[in-house]
Amino acid sequence: MIRMTTESTSHAADIEAIKRLVATVEHSQQSKDPEEFLGLFHPDAVWTTAHGKVLIGLDAISEFTRKVLPAASWDGKVTYEVAHVLFIRPDVAAVKVRQRYLAPGEESEGAPLYVISKQADGRWLLTACQNTAVATDPS
Repeated sequence: MIRMTTESTSHAADIEAIKRLVATVEHSQQSKDPEEFLGLFHPDAVWTTAHGKVLIGLDAISEFTRKVLPAASWDGKVTYEVAHVLFIRPDVAAVKVRQRYLAPGEESEGAPLYVISKQADGRWLLTACQNTAVATDPS
């Protein structure tokens, strides 16, 4: 279930569009498709990887993604689920995502935060994103 701080049916279409955006992130990661992934970014986007690498602008994000994503070595499935949406303005939303990597005998989790912006054509694009690994409790 998606939690929103703005309880309004006026956001229903935007919530569906945001869910589709996150589903496309999931698909691009599962298929290791850099072009599909890069098509989701605002040209001036900022992306911080789970390992803390800061990428500013689509050129930097593209260079990194085209090198890393096709070579990703996970054997399993990655899932992305919208967990919370905060509409900062009608055209800007902070989206908390639950990211899970599932492989035989192992599972890890991430907690990305996507700040997305709605474009004049109605598309939502990734604008400022932080991909954070979730540390497992050793106890």
